[in-house]
Formats: sequence, C-alpha cells, structure tokens
Amino acid sequence: MFTAPSRPSPLRRSSAYKDLPSLESPTRPPNRRSYSSPVKAKPLQPIYPLAPPATPCPATPPRPLSAPQEQVDRPSIESWLNLLPEEHSERMWRASEKYGSTHSTPSSSPGPSSRQGRSTAWGVTRKKLVKICIALAAFIGLIQLRWLYGTSPPQHRSHSVGHTLFNATHMPNAAFQPPEPIPYRDPDNLDTFSSYKYRNTCNISSLDLHAPFAPLCQDRQSMLTAMSSGGRIGFDRPYMPRDCDMRWFSTEEICEILSRFEKVIVIGDSMMRHVIGSINVLIRKDLGYGAVTDWNFSPEERKDCFCNYQFNVKACSVQGIFKTADVVKNDPSSLACDAKTVDVMIEQMIRFPIPTEEIDRFKDLIGNIKPAKPYAFVYGHGLWNDLDLQATLDWLDRILEVTTAQLPYLAKPNAFWPRLFLTPNAAGKEKPDEWLVTQGNKALMLFEEAVGVEAKRRGVEHLGTWNMSIQSNKFDGVHLDLRGNLVKAMMVMNWLNLLEVEKH
Repeated sequence: MFTAPSRPSPLRRSSAYKDLPSLESPTRPPNRRSYSSPVKAKPLQPIYPLAPPATPCPATPPRPLSAPQEQVDRPSIESWLNLLPEEHSERMWRASEKYGSTHSTPSSSPGPSSRQGRSTAWGVTRKKLVKICIALAAFIGLIQLRWLYGTSPPQHRSHSVGHTLFNATHMPNAAFQPPEPIPYRDPDNLDTFSSYKYRNTCNISSLDLHAPFAPLCQDRQSMLTAMSSGGRIGFDRPYMPRDCDMRWFSTEEICEILSRFEKVIVIGDSMMRHVIGSINVLIRKDLGYGAVTDWNFSPEERKDCFCNYQFNVKACSVQGIFKTADVVKNDPSSLACDAKTVDVMIEQMIRFPIPTEEIDRFKDLIGNIKPAKPYAFVYGHGLWNDLDLQATLDWLDRILEVTTAQLPYLAKPNAFWPRLFLTPNAAGKEKPDEWLVTQGNKALMLFEEAVGVEAKRRGVEHLGTWNMSIQSNKFDGVHLDLRGNLVKAMMVMNWLNLLEVEKH
C-alpha cells in the first residue's frame, strides 16, 4: 500500500499553475515569479480574438468555446494526485506540465503562452550552461596560475637602490627575477655597445656578457660576494652573479664613476694589464682597438691585435695602453670621458721580491701630498710566484708599507683608503701540463680562498674571479679574451661605484 505525500513540492505546484489564465496558486501571492521562468506569470491570452458565438437554435444549448480540459477543476486534480503514490503522481504531473499550456483557439496549434514557456525554460538552461562554462574556465585558469607561480599569484615587492624606491613584479618559483623596472637599470637591458666602433665586426654585445636579473646588490660586501661566487649557464654564456645582481654600466656612467677619484691605480701582472685595457675599451667606445695603442700601429699590428685578439699576450702585449694619459696625449678624440676628470693607470709589479726600480716608480706615481680626491687601488698577484700564499702576502705588505710611508694620512684608523685584491682567473685546457700542479684549478681555488681571508685582516677587500672565468674562453689557458676581461673590468667598476666617496 502506498502512502500519498501530504502535498506536492513547490516546483510541482508552480508547474501545474503557471499556465492557468484565471487560477493562482493557493500558496503564493498572485503574479509572483515561478521557479522555472524569470519572468512574471501573466494571464494567458489567445492569439486571435474570439468571434462572437453564432445565434444558437432554441432547442440546442450553446457549445462552450474552450476545450473540455480547461473546464476541469485543477485544484481537484491536485487533491486527487495527492492521494496517488509518488511514482504515479510524478508521472501525472509531467503529463499536466506537457498539456497544461494548451489553449482553445480556432486552430489546433498551441498558443503563444506555450511557446513562451518553452523558450523561457530553454533560456534559463542556456544561462546556467554559460555560467557553468565561465566558472569552469576561471577554475582552470586559477589552477594554471598556481602551477606557474606557486601557491600564490605574483606579488609586488618593494626594493630600494640608493634613495629610489620602486616595486618589482616578483615570481616566487622563477629561477631569476626580471630586473627592477627603474631607469637606473635601463642600461642593463640594452646593448650598451650598440654605438661602439666595430660593434658589428667584432660581434660582441653587452647582453652576451651579462644577463641582468633582480634584485640588485645593495652594498659593497654583498656585491663582492655575489660577483665572486657567480657563474654561467653554459660555456662562454652571459655571466650572472649569485643571489643578487651587478650593474652593467653605460660609458657615461663609467666616466662619472671614474671622475670621483683622483686616480685609479692598478698594480700587478699581465692579468691586471688586461683589466685596465678593458676599462679603456669602455671609455673609448672602441671594441676593435680600444685596449691598444692603435694610433701607432703598423698594418700588420692592426690585423693581429683586432677585436678579441687585443689581449693576445704573444703578439700584442707591448701595444697595450698603460694609462689614460697616453690616450689623451696621442688620440684625445677617442676618449668619451672628460680628459680632465679621468686618470686610470697600471704599475706593473709582477713578483716578489719587488725590484727597487719598480718601487721607485710607484713612489713617483702616488707622490707624498694628499690629493683633492681619493686614490683607489686595485691589486693582482699570484702566478709569477706559483701561487705561493706567503710570497703574495709579502708582496702585498710591501706595497702597503710603501703607500703609507708616502701618504701618512692613510695610516690613520679612520682613513678612507679604497683597496681591492683580484685573485687570478681559472685555468683553461690549453694550460701547459707542467703548470697543472702548482697553477692548476685546484691550486687556484685554494689560493683564492686563502687570499680572501688574509686580505680581510689587512683591511683589503677581495674579489675572486675563478667562478666567473672557469667557463670562459682563454687564449693560452691563462689569459681571458676580450669578452672575459670586459666582465672583469665591469666587476671592478661595480666595486668603485659602491665606494662612499662623498663621505670623505
């Protein structure tokens, strides 16, 4: 025996009553929106006005205009269905929904209310499908964003460079963040060599030498650590410091940095001579002959010492520029900086014990009067004493002793005395086998670490070049080519840039 439900659901009632022209649902106010249609229920009207009934015969009662089913008492049908089992009731309600909108019209076609009801129901279904599709697309997009950026979408981080604050887009799971979007870093994203002489012939772009990223190193110590421990993703690929980035300065910026100092004095061997040669390439805007004395070259020398071969020690060592004063004297138009504000030079002291004539020449170079602007010293030593740590420290101590004797103000505790020690770069596969034990990569790595510790005890800052150069091209297994030396020179420029000259 079936138990009839107490009363049909609201959805059933609305379906049963929605098409009746003169009967409203007893459980809801008139003209209220139904569940199946977003429009208000309206009384049903026939498509065409009904013609007045013909005059009936006296013995025949007039025939009703509407179909018999329209005269059925719908509330009684509902009451009757309530007495049926659920299954039968459901079936009957479907039948009532199917035929409930049929009207008595002169033709057998359904009325407009039926068509409107079916189109409205389809419109509701279509809107629901559109909403479901939009929600599904948004969900898939959110999953892709979380997969690309991690557990959260890109955030904005505030960085500071000098006194400039800015926001940079931060992607947590990216290997390297894009450079900060500020004018100060614009040269890092451009080929600063685009206006250099022989740019296309030498085929060297600054973007081939350094790949910029964020964040930029904020102080001198973090900069030196990052540059010393950086590397390359592949042989001779762009160099990248570790954890934080260095700048790749334009020539105009380099001229401004060098103008802060009375002199930038480089002391050391042929590797240091290549550093000053690369600085001359940058301030002369000449990739073809910027590091050499091309104003007195023979045709053969112009061929042998061009572009990448300017640092070939066998053919072009004596043609290197030792000081910018020679450029000012012999080819002043090639200098992009103001000749009165830039003075970079090298004093070659290649081994210990240091010969007396080299010491005397160094004394004449620095003089004995405090300059108007500070001196900056860049040292480099090691290979000429077979990476003997004690010999290198004796070499450094001797130079420091002579410097303080000539300039006593530097011996004071709070004296501003910028000093940087560059250890030799890595060895290449062309290095002769007889030097692999005393000057091989293992010896070079141990030497770099030890010099960093000892230099710090003497108040001298240290820049390692082994990591930067291990995947760089070398002519003879020892000396870097033009590309590698330009990176090394730019590392020195970053150290000079972070010296707080204005406080002294």
